[in-house]
Amino acid sequence: MVINKTLAKRAMPTISHAHYQKIFGFPVIDYYRRLGFDFVDESFEVVGTEFIDGYEKHKFDVGLHAGVEEILLKLSSLRVSHSILSAYKQNTLDELVAHFGLTHRFLKIVGLNNHYAHSKVDNAIQLMSELEYDPSETLFVGDTEHDFEVAEAIGVNCVLIPGGHQTREALESTGAQVINNLVELLNLV
Repeated sequence: MVINKTLAKRAMPTISHAHYQKIFGFPVIDYYRRLGFDFVDESFEVVGTEFIDGYEKHKFDVGLHAGVEEILLKLSSLRVSHSILSAYKQNTLDELVAHFGLTHRFLKIVGLNNHYAHSKVDNAIQLMSELEYDPSETLFVGDTEHDFEVAEAIGVNCVLIPGGHQTREALESTGAQVINNLVELLNLV
């Protein structure tokens, strides 16, 4: 994990993926505080940028979740439009989606204008305004408690999938429907 390099450089305890999933959350600065950073001697911007620089070096090292391409194709055949709303910085998000050859599959691809991942709520409100979709016919799919908060802020239904940033228990604590994987998403459409 890239965060472990950031921690080790400062002689701070490293973490396991399971521990990461238990403490991760938004705004990301609070996650860093839970890791033990106090941002007195070193700013969040310095630490956050160091992490992102390391993350960027490995962004193409992982693949897509199982079934993503098939699911997007099936949703398109059902005339279900889909967009991406991410806490990833916009230009890097565009680059990553293009790397996987998926840009044409999305109506909109919306990221943040920085890499500090404070919140996606404002972008979600703007996206819903641009799309002009009925919130009752919109489904927000995510993998964090913040995704549920975003869905609540824009008044849409939310489904969460474990295996990403947070534990199943954390996701279930929101009260949102939690499914096991992306393939199960097709049963909801």
